Amino acid sequence: MGSQGKPACSDDEFIAMWAMGPTKLAEHLGVKENNVYARRRRIEKRRGIQLDAPTRAIPRKEYPQRNQWDIKNGVVFVASDLHLWPGQESLMLRALKKLCDEMRPKGIILNGDVLDFAQISRHPPIGWEKTPTPQQEIEAGQDHLSDLVKRTPRALRSWNLGNHDARFESKIASVAPQFAKVAGIHLSDHFPLWQKGWSTFINDNVVTKHRFKGGMHATQNNTLWAGRTMVTGHLHSANVRQLTDYNGRRWGVDTGCVADPDFVQFKNYTEDSPLNWCMAFGVFTFVNGELLWPELVTPFDDDHYQFRGKVYRA
Repeated sequence: MGSQGKPACSDDEFIAMWAMGPTKLAEHLGVKENNVYARRRRIEKRRGIQLDAPTRAIPRKEYPQRNQWDIKNGVVFVASDLHLWPGQESLMLRALKKLCDEMRPKGIILNGDVLDFAQISRHPPIGWEKTPTPQQEIEAGQDHLSDLVKRTPRALRSWNLGNHDARFESKIASVAPQFAKVAGIHLSDHFPLWQKGWSTFINDNVVTKHRFKGGMHATQNNTLWAGRTMVTGHLHSANVRQLTDYNGRRWGVDTGCVADPDFVQFKNYTEDSPLNWCMAFGVFTFVNGELLWPELVTPFDDDHYQFRGKVYRA
């Protein structure tokens, strides 16, 4: 809004600028992202139009069980547990976007629970808590993921499904299986630029998937049982565990969570319990096809992150 309470731009100007995405549009207009979403709705209602998040539609493919990447030299980012809600952008999400600009990764793997889908959880609501609709979550996801695509247009992109992501199609399949082939009920209909699957293998010796073993020793048990380096999320804890045996050296990695543990979507169901959670995402560097020691990007304070012994503003 302007100094006299008037919109910072006309509806026509807003529509023309919508292609830059809500996050950047909010920055451009000097308003909160929630205000951009609200105005978008008002314009859609007044004019009978739909302002879609910027994306490029491609035909949907069936989900494979496994995606396979071959990377000889370069960097791969693995980001898990974004739990995206409208109007939120965590420190780690800002850091991820910034490092996409600076490091130009060969690939980006979203390692599950990109969306939260609180309204279609099998768990009942707690009290009268307000949660976004699936459509609102999808739109927030489209906006942020389109930012990543624009920053790394040549990167490989994979989305390993998490238990929260699976809620979307599982809900529909459980109540209306007859709609299996109808467009719009699959995640890939809304996020066509990200290849979905349960896991992504890199060079056949590194496997990324949302979850495997649980508990405080999960990272060690994951690589022990897998027989290769395994990168997971789900537990939100962020750590790297080396394992050596007669087969050589490999790692179990928990890449933490991109979402901020203080976000409202976690407040009720964690019941104000102490949480061994940490915002983070993983940076995996390959040289001649071999993985170097895995690295984590982690918070320093509310506005800065730390990586490779230095502190940066997000």
